[in-house]
Amino acid sequence: MIGSKTSAIPLGLNLSFCVKRWVTPELWAPLVHERLGIDLVQMSFDLVDPMWPDDVLDDCAKEVRQTADRYAITIHSAFIGLAHYTFNQLLHPNPRVRDVAEAWMRRAYRFAALAGIKRVGGPVGAIASRLDGVEAESIPAADYDDLIVRLGRLSLAAKEAGIIELYIEPTPLRREWPWTIAQADRMARDLGNTPIPWKYCVDWGHGTFEPLYGRYRASMAEWFVGLAPHIGMVHLQQTDFQYDRHWDFSEPGAVNPNDAARLQRECGLASRPVFLEVFYPFERDDASILKALAHTISLLKPAFA
Repeated sequence: MIGSKTSAIPLGLNLSFCVKRWVTPELWAPLVHERLGIDLVQMSFDLVDPMWPDDVLDDCAKEVRQTADRYAITIHSAFIGLAHYTFNQLLHPNPRVRDVAEAWMRRAYRFAALAGIKRVGGPVGAIASRLDGVEAESIPAADYDDLIVRLGRLSLAAKEAGIIELYIEPTPLRREWPWTIAQADRMARDLGNTPIPWKYCVDWGHGTFEPLYGRYRASMAEWFVGLAPHIGMVHLQQTDFQYDRHWDFSEPGAVNPNDAARLQRECGLASRPVFLEVFYPFERDDASILKALAHTISLLKPAFA
């Protein structure tokens, strides 16, 4: 492991907490900048649907870009969010639905570029479940090959739109891809010659999922070390290693911010931004969310500074 123990790690905030609440830039920008003291964010496509009409998207992109500039907020990237993730995307059993998912991503690149966002990513798809409930150790070879072809096309489309980097987020599901370090390494090699690079966003709630990887094998250290050259960013959350919780740090859990930052530095990943990604029940009151977020940021800032 390499890296300075004192290197500052860029700390940002995924706008997932804004879903169904602070849904426009005029709402989330002052919260992020003035109340939470954060100047780096990750846009969520739960706030803007790339399939909206062009004129609506164009106005939304302009508002995002101008408002972020006014509040001195850098939008590092845009991620697909929960809404689109609920679909099987590029691994749906119906190839026509895969085509639609590919078109969705092209629309996402278009919006991001108009909004001044240069990076886009998220999980890429899931095969369907079997009737007997058995989950294989890998997706079928034909599905993998088709996925690689589609990701190659999407890299070209992203470059043409003005995007400079794309991200794949590994998830702890056998039906999604990739879910192991070996799979991710293979995929990185198979995508090595795309027009713009595909990098990984590794998530603290994904790589530590004990029901899948085992109690003594679930480790972010293994992901950081095994995929270091291919990691472009990190998602941070509080979790108990039993489910992908996406809690804030007002909740008790297994992730210690100081240890998380130390590990990222020791693995030579201090230059990669880390984004807090938390989700809340829609029925939870807004004031308690803002209080919990402020407490969480107060813990994270000194750890990653």
